Amino acid sequence: INLYKRFAECLAQLEEAEGAFDYFTLSYRSFGIQRRSDNGLVLREWAPGAEAVFLTGDFNSWEKQSHPFTQKEYGKWELYLSPKMDKSAIKHLTKLKLVVLTKTGECLFRISPWAKHVTKTLDSVTYDWTHWDPPQPYQFQHPRPPRPSSLRIYEAHVGISSPEEKIASYRNFTRDVLPRIKDLGYNCVQLMAIMEHAYYASFGYQVTNFFAASSRFGTPGDLKHLVDTAHSMGITVLLDMVHSHASSNTEDGLNYFDGTDSCFFHGGSRGNHSLWGSRLFNYSSWEVVRFLLSNLRWWMEEYHFDGFRFDAVTSMLYHHHGIGTSFSGNYSEYFGIHVDEDALVYLMLANHILHKLYPQCITVAEDVSGMPGLCRSIEEGGLGFDYRLTMAVPDKWIQVLKEVRDEDWDLENIVHTLTNRRRGEASITYAESHDQALVGDKSLAFWLMDKEMYTNMSALIAMTPVIDRGIQLHKLIRLLTHSLGGEGYLNFMGNEFGHPEWLDFPRKGNNESYYYARRQFNLVDIEHLRYRQLYSFDRDMNLTEDKYGWLAAGQSSYSSLIMFCIRYKIKLNSDKLQYGGHGRLVQDTVFFTEPMPFNGRAQSFLVILQGCVSMCVFVMYLQLKKDPCGLLCPKL
Repeated sequence: INLYKRFAECLAQLEEAEGAFDYFTLSYRSFGIQRRSDNGLVLREWAPGAEAVFLTGDFNSWEKQSHPFTQKEYGKWELYLSPKMDKSAIKHLTKLKLVVLTKTGECLFRISPWAKHVTKTLDSVTYDWTHWDPPQPYQFQHPRPPRPSSLRIYEAHVGISSPEEKIASYRNFTRDVLPRIKDLGYNCVQLMAIMEHAYYASFGYQVTNFFAASSRFGTPGDLKHLVDTAHSMGITVLLDMVHSHASSNTEDGLNYFDGTDSCFFHGGSRGNHSLWGSRLFNYSSWEVVRFLLSNLRWWMEEYHFDGFRFDAVTSMLYHHHGIGTSFSGNYSEYFGIHVDEDALVYLMLANHILHKLYPQCITVAEDVSGMPGLCRSIEEGGLGFDYRLTMAVPDKWIQVLKEVRDEDWDLENIVHTLTNRRRGEASITYAESHDQALVGDKSLAFWLMDKEMYTNMSALIAMTPVIDRGIQLHKLIRLLTHSLGGEGYLNFMGNEFGHPEWLDFPRKGNNESYYYARRQFNLVDIEHLRYRQLYSFDRDMNLTEDKYGWLAAGQSSYSSLIMFCIRYKIKLNSDKLQYGGHGRLVQDTVFFTEPMPFNGRAQSFLVILQGCVSMCVFVMYLQLKKDPCGLLCPKL
């Protein structure tokens, strides 16, 4: 109640002071550089700790103090540049810098926090602010697709999306990867590492420039073309949104922007993440909330994203950031002085505004703590997210593969983990994500088949016991997770076909090699390799779900159920030869139930969910046509 009251008060204050949250959250149209209809330029910045602010760059031969800003109230600074012969005073792709004079006399070169484009030359360590004002901006051609009822997410990183040892581009992803995503039956792509980050190996989680699409992959127009093309295919596009922390870089980041450690962040130790070495936002600051909410609007409006996966929400929810804390589910862990209410109110504002302005918007929270109400409506006292990630599921599969013999699998415990989620709060489930693909860990395929993936994946030779076991369990794990684990499903790019390598970005420790910073899609295109078989199963698993919609079905709470039908047949058969199976089942076989009367029905059969698990999905021919479900439980 107190939390909702704080949210309502904050929203009311925001609307009273700014006119409406719509105007407040469009502040990217008034901060940074804005071109007027007469081609004059207005620049506005927030730097409360600065003594003076100047603009320098190619346009004035890098004179440091020839173009001073005027100080306004509340720590804001403004500068007007009149047009030159009806043309803008600053040309497209001009290099710029802010010069911030601190109260201690330091002269700092900074990039505007609102910069829309930053670039780096090969011989430079830091990024440059590059004015982006193209004469012919990209025009979107396709509307956003309808929000999927069953969300099947393909988690992807543009830079590693090619088999080549290089940084792949937005255009490469559009041409080569989007068609694969469509073919696989995924209806949503979640793009990682789009917000600019100076350190490539940070996987995009050390953001330096929040309004700039990473230029290492191409231009803003290239990214817009990617999103537009995805929409033309009916694919929803989510952005991996990092509002939990920021890079500690100063010259090309937000850190010490105005010469103080408390401009966008908490001052002192509270503003530093002890494990990540990054800076932590001050969510109680009016201007920080303006910046972050406007950042969400920018990606929705300018690039036409359809929603966000919010990274590291656990770090935001608690003052301890989840460090050294294990969550048992006791409610005392979720309520008390260790909860950061300012961050909670910010997340409530973000979800409220996004869903009011964009009713089809999707928001997903990455939270390992299991915070109650995370995915309940704000009116109910929740935080308003649409989905949460089931982060315990991939850990369970790794634990089973590392510690338990196949014959000792405890299916009751596995099913419990898959179904153990807060009722009434939708979840995105996954057997593995990018976290499990990183160097130092192993993908499921690697846990199962290890070094034999390099030598024995040819279908031209007989399967070894290791490959046979690996392929069958890889399919079993993914189908069980897909069908029982949540209301949405996620897969990291390449894992659908059992990618043979881990992921390691170029760094000093590997001699700046790109060998492991790529995805070998070429393996799927070689017909005799068994990667193609795993790919085919993943595709048909998604297409079967698309037809029968088990993700969108209600959550089951039954350990067993009775199904009323006379006959049934196989719909998805993992033992097919094309999936790397052994072809022991005849696909068109019709199975008949036994005369086991129940509840007025002549025939039925019992399904034990926590006992033997079938690898077949069945289409039921029901005895009574007037009963379209015929189930005690809506999900098998």
